[in-house]
Amino acid sequence: MYRKLRNDELERLSAEEFKRAHKLKITVILDNVRSQHNIGSVFRTADSFFIERIILCGICAVPPTPEIHKSALGAEFSVDWQYYKNTSEAVAALKEEGYIIISVEQAENSIMLHNFEPDPNKKYALVFGNEVKGVSQDVVDMSDSVLEIPQFGTKHSLNISVSAGAVLWECCKKLKLV
Repeated sequence: MYRKLRNDELERLSAEEFKRAHKLKITVILDNVRSQHNIGSVFRTADSFFIERIILCGICAVPPTPEIHKSALGAEFSVDWQYYKNTSEAVAALKEEGYIIISVEQAENSIMLHNFEPDPNKKYALVFGNEVKGVSQDVVDMSDSVLEIPQFGTKHSLNISVSAGAVLWECCKKLKLV
């Protein structure tokens, strides 16, 4: 028999405890993501997997907004975030900080997600792109590598929030958080 757990039984961290907790050395970059619901979903996923921060770029809305909050459910207050007007500037700044830049995209010579082996001693910035055009080519050109999520059906893409969930879960597993 299974009984669903109540929220008070989940022993979740407060926003303050989350801010002080040790995070994975992963920053998420959103490259011109239009949908505030997608942005909020990425915040919630980043909170769930102990991601250090989100960088919102270009046309991305920034918290606080009711639309982001609707899907983030408060994660926009626990996960650190920054805004850059231009994604290329964000990528350049992270490279200066020693991050390995990885675009999540379908590209020549990409690494399939299941073959990606992150090094726990390195810092990663994962770039997720716009709902229509994906990661911009100039950002792909600046990337150290490209990760691709294998897909087998008739569609050629996944929703950005679904992509973020799949990639961050895989990274979380491989970095031994679970």
